[in-house]
Amino acid sequence: MTETIRNARAAALPAKLSRSWLLVNAAKEEIFTEAQISESDSVIFDLEASVSDDKKLAARDNVVRALEGGMSAWVRINKMDSEFWDDDLASIAMLPGLRGVMLPETERPEQVSYTAMRAKAGLPVIALLESAMGVENATKIAEAPGTFRLAFGTNDFRKDTGFSGDPMALAYARSRLTIASRMGGLPGAIDGPSAAVASDEQVRTDAEVTHMMGMTGKLVLNVDQVVTLNESMSPSEDERDWARQLLEAAEGGSEITDGSYLPRLARAKKIASLASTYGLWNA
Repeated sequence: MTETIRNARAAALPAKLSRSWLLVNAAKEEIFTEAQISESDSVIFDLEASVSDDKKLAARDNVVRALEGGMSAWVRINKMDSEFWDDDLASIAMLPGLRGVMLPETERPEQVSYTAMRAKAGLPVIALLESAMGVENATKIAEAPGTFRLAFGTNDFRKDTGFSGDPMALAYARSRLTIASRMGGLPGAIDGPSAAVASDEQVRTDAEVTHMMGMTGKLVLNVDQVVTLNESMSPSEDERDWARQLLEAAEGGSEITDGSYLPRLARAKKIASLASTYGLWNA
């Protein structure tokens, strides 16, 4: 029996609730274990952006060994029109540790559906939107069979459009992913990462933007940022206190006072559920 290596708490968390999505360079097999035992809710072995063409075959072999040997992860495969896409899927689709795939440069809904069919029935696909076309087709992509969540490739999107990294400049794109996810009945969208060298303070600031835009997950490039990101993407202590007071009042028989009561109660229940899932409700 193969020993499981993945962080037990993170492995048990449904991917629809994952806050932190750690991208791991698949060419660097020596950092796989650190990623697996980290507090990142989800781990993504990256065969695409972080791996040069001359190292992609070796990187794929690394991923196959890892997912056969007790590790658990998502895999960012290469884009559909690359020479590597088909073999990526053929190599990893049936591996026991595979959680799902991330499809880069997604621009049309059929790209997701075809990827899902090429892999195996039921394999979830995260559609990474990295261009103006991808963002404008976000709702169609969200509604496509096989789409599990939408993710925002902020850096490549900026290259495609010329936008700056200012949150105001990217607000439309982020809101499009949030609205599309709602239209498609998907979990919240996954935002792009902070810079790999970002301080904890910057990670918190970036996560606040993500949260304000209705997104519920975030890519992360540096394992040292994971704990700060998880804290920032979870219900705050103030939110938990507010929810606890409202729920206790409701259990005590408090009356409906106005039209906002039931929506507030529903929000309190959602905060309590998320906090409990993340191990924070009784913290």
